[in-house]
Amino acid sequence: MNEQLQQALAEAQEPFADSRFNVCRLEIAEEGGRVHLRGTVLDEATRTAVLAHLRQHLPGITLAGDDVQVLRQSQPRLMAVTTNLTGLQREPSWLGEQQSQLLNGTVVEILEPGERWSFGRLEDGYLGYVYTGYLGAAGGAAEPTHVVSAPVARLQAAPDIGAPLVGRVLGGTRVAAVGRGEWAEVNLAGGLCGYTAAADLRPLPITAAAVARRAQLIADALPYIGVPYLWGGVSAHGIDCSGFAQLMHKLAGVAIPRDADMQYAAGQPVEPPYAAGDLLYFGGSGGHRDISHVGISLGPEYHPQGWRMIHSGRSRNGVYIDDVQMVDSLRESFQRARRFVL
Repeated sequence: MNEQLQQALAEAQEPFADSRFNVCRLEIAEEGGRVHLRGTVLDEATRTAVLAHLRQHLPGITLAGDDVQVLRQSQPRLMAVTTNLTGLQREPSWLGEQQSQLLNGTVVEILEPGERWSFGRLEDGYLGYVYTGYLGAAGGAAEPTHVVSAPVARLQAAPDIGAPLVGRVLGGTRVAAVGRGEWAEVNLAGGLCGYTAAADLRPLPITAAAVARRAQLIADALPYIGVPYLWGGVSAHGIDCSGFAQLMHKLAGVAIPRDADMQYAAGQPVEPPYAAGDLLYFGGSGGHRDISHVGISLGPEYHPQGWRMIHSGRSRNGVYIDDVQMVDSLRESFQRARRFVL
């Protein structure tokens, strides 16, 4: 019977195997004539689905699921990132894999608080560990009015180019800002405030038409040329391929998933000629996933069929422009393209 129980549990947990979005750490055992399910799941929907599967495939067995901890609660504990940038780690350690990064003000739903590391969930469902010392009350900052559109905005003590530098704010950060002519007074989560060039900010919400968004996306991408590749990176301090695609869309007012395979699944399929801003996806044997790389087409202005793209890759260790048809590894691993700017 134990082997049958374990097999049924493995099948029940399979839909929740992607740890980027799911928590389903369960064990099953027989005690005193009853079958007990113990462990931790992300939400009540996961617990219900697993129990339903087990009861369907183990008829006649009395199954108790009261010992299962559910992480997400009806009254979530929300905290916000108070530094300009921090990592989202797979494990509670700086030595663990960095899955992504979080910009100032990013809200995190805390699922398992810890003295040094807290396990949390982002608005898009992504899960990971955040250094607790870099988190503060989610309601402590004013509502964002602008997004930083420059790769890096200098934060200065006064609206004067010669004023002391008090910080740096990275592209994609949403900030509360008040215009002061050519300058803007900026307040960040965590209490840091100062002045930055108004030209480095873009008002929210972004409501431009699709053609304008595509042009803006390319204009925003080109200044990142030369930024080094960084696994899990999302900023001008280092960025990976999907983080680059996501950030450029964010600056154009379009939300897309974090990872390349998720983007590929969510976008609208398109065929050449590719428009500016279309995302070109690559993959195949040897990659960590079937879809493992993405680049942004520069559109017909750069190539009649849209094959020239800007992307962050390991091959040149950073953000550069390549012609897909001229690079063997890209041409041979190309899959299809997707569009989010509609």
